[in-house]
Amino acid sequence: QVQLVESGGGLVQAGGSLRLSCRASGRTFSSYRMAWFRQAPGKEREFVATVSRDGFSTYYADSAKGRFTISRDNAKNTLSLQMNSLKPEDTAAYYCAARQLALPSVTMERDYDYWGQGTQVTVSS
Repeated sequence: QVQLVESGGGLVQAGGSLRLSCRASGRTFSSYRMAWFRQAPGKEREFVATVSRDGFSTYYADSAKGRFTISRDNAKNTLSLQMNSLKPEDTAAYYCAARQLALPSVTMERDYDYWGQGTQVTVSS
């Protein structure tokens, strides 16, 4: 089992940057595929980005490609999301998620077993 705690959210102007972090408890962080999801008010939670267990493989939602970078440091049990060129439509609560099973899909919310409490990102225009 793993516990996840996000940090780094805040208020930023459009075009600005933020770096989110997710710290995981436990000694088996490297055995989990990690991902970021987000949920805007009145909308369903959506996939943002994911990184493989070894950190070498990443995948992004179209909305994040070219602007966001997901990374992990297995030695520090930390997952990060660097967000650049932020837009008002990026405003949402951002959640990190973890799963151990290797499944065909990496973007489905239901396939992730562990979730953080979320950190709010607000982008003003």
